[in-house]
Amino acid sequence: MHPIAVSLLWVFIAVLVAGGLMGFLKAKSKASLIASIGSALPLVLVALGVLPGVVAVGVFILLQALFFVRFRKSGRFMPSGMLLGLSVLMEAVMVYFVFIAKR
Repeated sequence: MHPIAVSLLWVFIAVLVAGGLMGFLKAKSKASLIASIGSALPLVLVALGVLPGVVAVGVFILLQALFFVRFRKSGRFMPSGMLLGLSVLMEAVMVYFVFIAKR
């Protein structure tokens, strides 16, 4: 996979795990921590080249659905609205590098 896509993927993984950790520390939400790590794991495997990039596209689609539902329910931009926007951007990046700009 292209180095730019891998770098952006690592940044998203860091933001995702940091958000789950914040949810755990502030609200004692074990579900946030488990969900963030569970979502980050396949993205880590894609970034390491173990899984194909198409897996990341699928993970981003699932994350968008999850963050959209949470954003609609809460109506607050942070954190679900921000993560929804980031996951849309990351999906676009991954679609470009996986399907359009193949190396």
